[in-house]
Parts: sequence; structure tokens; C-alpha cells
Amino acid sequence: MAIINTEYFSFALKGSTRLTVVLPIDQHANMSLPPYYVAHPWSTLYLLHGIFGGCNDWLRKSSIEALSFEYGVAVVMPEGGNLFYLDNKTTGVYCGEMIGKELIEVTRKMFNISIRREDTAIGGLSMGGYGAIRNGLKYHDTFGAIMAFSSAMIVEAYGAGEIEKLALASLPKAYYNHIFGPEHEMNGSDKDPIVLAKNCLKTNNNPRLYIACGTEDSLYQANVNYHEALKRIDYPHEWQTSHGAHDFDFWDRAVTAAMAWWRTGKGSLDNS
Repeated sequence: MAIINTEYFSFALKGSTRLTVVLPIDQHANMSLPPYYVAHPWSTLYLLHGIFGGCNDWLRKSSIEALSFEYGVAVVMPEGGNLFYLDNKTTGVYCGEMIGKELIEVTRKMFNISIRREDTAIGGLSMGGYGAIRNGLKYHDTFGAIMAFSSAMIVEAYGAGEIEKLALASLPKAYYNHIFGPEHEMNGSDKDPIVLAKNCLKTNNNPRLYIACGTEDSLYQANVNYHEALKRIDYPHEWQTSHGAHDFDFWDRAVTAAMAWWRTGKGSLDNS
């Protein structure tokens, strides 16, 4: 395996940004390679961290290195700040564009990874789960699969002026105003995951979608609401839930199940 910490100048973010990359390179010549292993170019998962997190969270707290090797998948973990992976026209900082366009172009120049849509996935937890859904659906020509865990699906509550009902409401309202813009402009915008799903259905170009949330998670009901909304518009998706809170104990199980789902078509959370 190779673990690479690097940075590049991001035109979308107007400054340098960091990323951590795991590449499933052979450890030594005599090792037994797993059945899904391929030499190159590798399929790639762009994996996003949560709020107050960083580009090394998944590497330090989950089994992502082992999963990278097991399935022969390169994993790119960018630094996303606390911007919800969205574009901000007021500040000129385009974190969504960085994730959905610029980062793809940069990493494909840096590493021997596949350029095929079916080999390219995006995933994340909490804020990163929302970012994965938003950018996976918005850039559906690039991403063939989306994996979202305990996603911060706060758009509906924010647009209705009810953000204080969600767990993330400990942050000041000014923060949400800065990130999402005026409340009355939320619903129907390109920050609305249901609108983006409907747009994908219109083009008949739907990324595969895996959503998971623990039943003890404070964001569980918000994820159930999104699952039900997807059912109403007939967007095909995999919805899985089991015991679990808003922590890496759940997210590690979720990413393990999601990787199996993406690479083999089968993967489920441990319901024990």
C-alpha cells in the first residue's frame, strides 16, 4: 500500500489545499492478492470528512486502508474545511466545484486512476455525506456511485426556518446563512438533494446511491425523510440502517458495507 499526503493550489478554493490518498500498491511480490484486486488503472473513491474534520480522519479512524487493498480501489480524501462542499458566490470560494470537477482533473493527472464513470465513486459522513450526495448528483456525468453515511440532510429544515430542531443547530444561524445563503432560496436550488435527484431522473443518468444511518443517530429522522422523498420520486437507491450513533463505530461498518455494495453488488450492515 502507498499512503500519500500532498497539496496543490486550488483555483476553486483560491489557495492551497491538502489531500490524503491511499493507493493499493502491492506490499511485496509474494503476497496473496485479494480477488477484486487489479493492478491499474484503479477505480477511485473520493471520500469526504465531516464538519470540524480533516483529510486524515478516515485513515486514522476507519478500515479504509484495508478496504482499499481488498477491492483494489484508490481512495482520495480531500480537505473540505467546514464549507459543506458547496459553492459560495459571495466569497468566490467554490468547494463544490473543487470536489466535483477540479479534484477529479488534478488527481487523474497525479495518479494512474480510471477515468470511467462506473469506476468513480464519491462518499462521505455527516457533512461529507451531504456533500457526497449533492456533488455526486450534481456531477452525475463523473460519478457512477454515491455512498452517504449519517448525512447532514439539513436542507429541508433550514429552508423551512427550523434549523434549531437539528443536532447541528449548536452552530450559530449566521454560519448557515453564510454557507447556504438565504433560507427562502434553499428549496429548489442546486443545494437541494431532491431537486438534484429529479434532474438526474430527467436525464436518465442516475448514479447508484447508497444511504445508511444509525437508529441512535441524531440525524436519523432527517435521513429517513430523504429516503422517503427518494421513494416518492422513484429514484432507485439502497437504504440501510442498524443500531449506531453519530460516530466512527457506525461509519466504519457503513463504509465496509458500502464498498462491498459498490464493488460486488452485495453489502449489508451488521444488524447484531
